[in-house]
Amino acid sequence: MAELEIKGLVTEVEGAQILKGVDLTIRSGETHALMGPNGSGKSTLAYAIMGHPSYEITGGSVTLDGQDVLAMAPEQRAAQGLFLAMQYPTEIPGVSLTNFLRTALNQVRGEETPVRQFMSELREHMTDLGMDEKFMQRNVNEGFSGGEKKRFEILQLALLTPRTLIITHYSRILQYVTPDYVHVLVDGRVAKSGGPELADELESTGYEQFREAPV
Repeated sequence: MAELEIKGLVTEVEGAQILKGVDLTIRSGETHALMGPNGSGKSTLAYAIMGHPSYEITGGSVTLDGQDVLAMAPEQRAAQGLFLAMQYPTEIPGVSLTNFLRTALNQVRGEETPVRQFMSELREHMTDLGMDEKFMQRNVNEGFSGGEKKRFEILQLALLTPRTLIITHYSRILQYVTPDYVHVLVDGRVAKSGGPELADELESTGYEQFREAPV
């Protein structure tokens, strides 16, 4: 069984400690939602896992199937099944969606995917998402609306099949994805973990109770 394990992760950004000992284990087949108020460390955790150079790991470990993720280059982490959905996706003029997706898929699979096979898989996922094939004639995120950017990210997720962790401030997304586990991140630590009902609790009561509770 595949497993992403985060133990005691401590991370600094420009000398300020943001993550203060995060522990989290995600197994294959599970969907985890990590929620928290602004400034709690959600984005820092995501960037640290993916290897962003501005985020310095000063303690703890991250392993994927027993392999040391922190020793991998960012592209190696992506090839192992890690995927980062950006809050504000970047436009890439001159790069078509089709070429972008095929290059990413080849990188993740470690081999050249035949064009016919790639297009068959792509069309299948686009049909599932209700996307018109004309969409693929456009360049990556160029002139996209907010909804189109998110739909393209979902298409990437469907095609590249990463292991899933949702990091969000808004529980509304959980109306569309039902997690097996919900974790509350406050002040750089996981303050509480539970089932899907925890997201409903956060929607009604907010995060103040966790700020006041010892962690």
